[in-house]
Amino acid sequence: MSERLRVAMERLQRVLRSRPKRPRGRVVTALVCVVIGLMISVSSLNARGFDLRPGRNTQLMDVIRDGSRRNADLTHEVATVRAEVDELATRAGAEPDVSGRLAQTGWHAGADPVTGPGFTVILTDAPSSVSVAGIDEDLLVVHQQDIQAVANVFWAAGAEAMTIQGQRVVATTGIKCVGNSVVLHGTPYAPPYVISAIGDPDLLAEALTASTYLKVYRQHAEAYNLGYQQKREGSLRFPAFAGAVELQYAAAS
Repeated sequence: MSERLRVAMERLQRVLRSRPKRPRGRVVTALVCVVIGLMISVSSLNARGFDLRPGRNTQLMDVIRDGSRRNADLTHEVATVRAEVDELATRAGAEPDVSGRLAQTGWHAGADPVTGPGFTVILTDAPSSVSVAGIDEDLLVVHQQDIQAVANVFWAAGAEAMTIQGQRVVATTGIKCVGNSVVLHGTPYAPPYVISAIGDPDLLAEALTASTYLKVYRQHAEAYNLGYQQKREGSLRFPAFAGAVELQYAAAS
């Protein structure tokens, strides 16, 4: 029942109660109630349990979809322009020392694809059927800090490059929990979360084993059926980072 119809009914009831009760008035009141009841029934049948004015939600979803497409287009455009700049720099025949510095900067910025051996860790939420008395359900899912812990272990062990969910990790990469997903470079991801690093596999494996945080996480995963897998990789290939590299921050005024 709409808000206007409800208000009108209440106003009509107050008016009817304030009038003297006469036989004819009772008949009119009964007829009015019947008409209102019919109006409510017709409204309910037309709605069928749904919003009679869904246009606002539809428009919002369209805006989100348009924004996502625009973001993907801009990311592709950035990658294309970056490739053109690299080609022009090569044609210009930069001095050897300048070229070396540019290559090193590109490596650290994640602007170049890389290949090499390494290690992969996969984190997964506990199945929805798992329910442990006295344990908060929030502890049965993978969080930002769990992914960040694996990434930090890899970096500390000398990883040369890294990806999360296939996206290249760079200095400006942020990992954020939003609802039941993890957002990376503005894109939400659901589990399983795949963190891969290129580096010395032996050093990466030792660091994973020695990490105090991951020791506790593995015990927790075993107790509550969360997924934890790690595997040595003979060869990994990571794409170049395709997003914007400008820093964005907020400052108090």
